[in-house]
Amino acid sequence: QVQLVESGGGLVQAGGSLRLSCAASGRTFSSYVMGWFRQAPGKEREFVAAINWSTGNTYYADPVKGRFTISRDNAKNMVYLQMNSLKPEDTAVYYCAADRTSMIHTTYQNYDYWGQGTQVTVSS
Repeated sequence: QVQLVESGGGLVQAGGSLRLSCAASGRTFSSYVMGWFRQAPGKEREFVAAINWSTGNTYYADPVKGRFTISRDNAKNMVYLQMNSLKPEDTAVYYCAADRTSMIHTTYQNYDYWGQGTQVTVSS
């Protein structure tokens, strides 16, 4: 059974940094795409970034380009989201997700497995 467990959220001032972690277990993820999504109160879940586990290819949503970096550690089965220059509008619950296809998708309906989420709050 696939399990995704996020950690690393918290409260940070604008301009600060956080690193989110996602521990993946339950199967081999070498053919998967791993993604990060976020959902603010009253808003739809939105794509943040994704990485092809096998190739390392990445893709970012425009609002986070140049500020966020997604990476993975094959040996530890971990996916990370380094978030720098955080803004109040980055405040949301952040979710780790896994897509069984090898193509990077930006819509949450394409992802098969989800973590429970971790809260990120950026104060102004």
